[in-house]
Amino acid sequence: MKQLLHNHSKTLLILALLGVLTLVCGALEPRFLSPDSLGMVLKYAGLFGVIALGVSFVILTGGIDLSIGSWVGLSAVLYPVLLKNGLGMGAAAAAIAGLSVGAGLLHGLLVTRLNLQPFLVTLCGLFIYRGLARVLGGGREQILGADQEWLRDALVLGRPVAGWPVPSVFVLMVGLAAGAAVFLNLTVTGRRLLATGRNEQAARYCGIDTVRLRVLAYVLCSLLAGLGGVLFLLDARSALGSSFGNSYELWAIAGAVLGGCSLRGGQGAVAGVVLGSVMVAEVRQAVFFVAGDEWKEFVIGVFILAGVMADEAFARWMAARRVRA
Repeated sequence: MKQLLHNHSKTLLILALLGVLTLVCGALEPRFLSPDSLGMVLKYAGLFGVIALGVSFVILTGGIDLSIGSWVGLSAVLYPVLLKNGLGMGAAAAAIAGLSVGAGLLHGLLVTRLNLQPFLVTLCGLFIYRGLARVLGGGREQILGADQEWLRDALVLGRPVAGWPVPSVFVLMVGLAAGAAVFLNLTVTGRRLLATGRNEQAARYCGIDTVRLRVLAYVLCSLLAGLGGVLFLLDARSALGSSFGNSYELWAIAGAVLGGCSLRGGQGAVAGVVLGSVMVAEVRQAVFFVAGDEWKEFVIGVFILAGVMADEAFARWMAARRVRA
């Protein structure tokens, strides 16, 4: 119950910060609040939110995944390559999903069975998957066929909420977030995953299979990264193996951290990750309007640092309150 109240308070604080950020951005650049601009914010919130949800599972267990951007790039290159080689859309999607599960299993088993550091395992994955994307793409830009435009409209650019600039990819992300919230809060497996992140040794003593749960977190992360790769490809229409998805892991981690997921593990709420993803997209759009696109990495780095510092300050404040109580 205390943990739920802690997460609820943090989510409300993030919501308040998001409101302030929106007002500040609107004051600095009135075009920021136009329907087209807000639609762009929600589109990128949906795209980055999908991979932020994935990495949040890993962060909740006390791990990290630095290979997300490269896996996004590999999935984006692999999808049109498979289609060009005669596979149907369903078979191509199933192949990417299967490879994503395999990648997640590999990460999880290396971390849990060989006790390798998640940072090193996924850093190696970052280079391996980027190399595979370059090889499979043959150094050429992979272009999505015209027959996939309907899928692009359905999953990314569609406007299912009449009269509002809400793209379908944002609705899809919110649906995935709702499923993740149900899984983490209302299922035994989800609660045990959170317990593993809070105190793995105590969870193990209680009979929880912490190894299986940590592996599951990496599998979910890779699956959502694979889905994110296809969605990013549908948005961009083409992908170059050497660069597509570069640094996307930082945007995903930023969405999770700004959304209240503690890098110590065991703390965070899915609603916070959704809000954090919207915040990241707002910052991205605001930087484009105010300072220019070349500043976006600098600004998101500052925001990640600010999020980590704020998380530490909030944790100390809550600890002090418990002591006084």
